[in-house]
Amino acid sequence: MGLLFLFFIIMNESNIEKRLFDLQDKEYKEFQSKLIPNINKDNIIGIRIPHLRKLAKEIAKENQRGDFLNSLPHKYYEENHLHSFLIEEMKDEKECLESLDKFLPYVDNWAVCDSCSPKVLKKDLDLLLDYIKKWINSPKEYVCRFGILSFMRYFLEDKTFKEEYLEMVCEVKSNYYYVKMMQSWFFATALAKQYNSTLKIFKQNRLPVWVHNKSIQKAIESYRITEEQKQELKLLKQVN
Repeated sequence: MGLLFLFFIIMNESNIEKRLFDLQDKEYKEFQSKLIPNINKDNIIGIRIPHLRKLAKEIAKENQRGDFLNSLPHKYYEENHLHSFLIEEMKDEKECLESLDKFLPYVDNWAVCDSCSPKVLKKDLDLLLDYIKKWINSPKEYVCRFGILSFMRYFLEDKTFKEEYLEMVCEVKSNYYYVKMMQSWFFATALAKQYNSTLKIFKQNRLPVWVHNKSIQKAIESYRITEEQKQELKLLKQVN
């Protein structure tokens, strides 16, 4: 029975891989490989995101996703994208969060990390918060990045925001470039949405200098920050 089950898993993976290569765009592969240089070019098929999302919807309707989601780690960059988009198709938040928790440690680039945004996560923000608190403390680069990204997506609006969330992201200490960039993006967005609360973090120099200055740079470039606020932020830049 075990061998038969394994056979069906392999056949399903082979079928999905064939469907992925049927969507290959070799020119797009060249373009994509430049955006994510840390990924081996041989592990990039070259598929545009709309095609991957469409395939994910087809596979979800065909009820074929189970075996594929259990076949970690994947070989190809697009398989990871497809995996994330299959998670987006889930209607049950607990199933979605458990699937994310299993998948995120295998994510190895910013593009897969940032493009995954399941709508079902909005259903129970308290449950989501429990996972976020775990993710932001992960030593894995893209697990931590996804946790900060989730804070930014769901907890900076007036009805969900608490100053303690700023503190949690402020306490993240990482030397990973893509974690620091996400911290900067988070605080730049926080300045746009919760300016007065977030400004205190900068006035107290609570962040590493690089994150502090990059956050201010991103905020100054934002149309959501007023000219008066931009002038105030410029005065808070630190010297390396």
